[in-house]
Amino acid sequence: MVLHGYWRSGTSYRTRIALNIKNVAYEQALVDLRAGDQKSEAFTALNPQGLVPALETEYGVLTQSSAILEWLEEQYPEPALLPGTAAARAIVRAMAMTVACDIHPLNNLRVLKHLKGPLGQEQPAIDAWTAHWIAEGFAALEQTIARHGGRFAFGDTLTLADCHLVPQYYSAQRFGADCTPYPRLVAAAKNAMAVEAVAAAHPDRQPGADSL
Repeated sequence: MVLHGYWRSGTSYRTRIALNIKNVAYEQALVDLRAGDQKSEAFTALNPQGLVPALETEYGVLTQSSAILEWLEEQYPEPALLPGTAAARAIVRAMAMTVACDIHPLNNLRVLKHLKGPLGQEQPAIDAWTAHWIAEGFAALEQTIARHGGRFAFGDTLTLADCHLVPQYYSAQRFGADCTPYPRLVAAAKNAMAVEAVAAAHPDRQPGADSL
């Protein structure tokens, strides 16, 4: 199994977390987003959308990180990343999608480059854009974690919610977002990051991490 991704990509990061938690062996192939490798002929042959990650498996190439995580849950059911009841699974998926659909895409590198380039926005406006969408999503997640969280984002077991939350918290820190209004979210993210399977997925520990 080969994971084509970028060390600092949130979508690659969440995929590494899930692979590590499930103890699935994989190799990594660096796709340097800043160099434009994602638009190369070689990579778009794997993923025509030109986005990371792409996971090469014996069943073919899988794309879209949230879909990959669901596939991993079905293919490698233990340890489970979804709780036991349908209602609980829906809550966990909703938490994950808050990141995957409502926060991360709006702070994605290609979006920020489009704001700066074709739309001509200055860096302070781009920073405000980033902070706004992080705050919107984190405020909602804080309330959900208050209702359903324990040691982690949902209860005391790592779930798909944590796989999505940890990279977004890392990204929020990198962008300098104020996370003090979200103490439960921060605590859940830090607890997850203390687990070795999650810690091993950290961007600083990946191939290419020194290529700043």
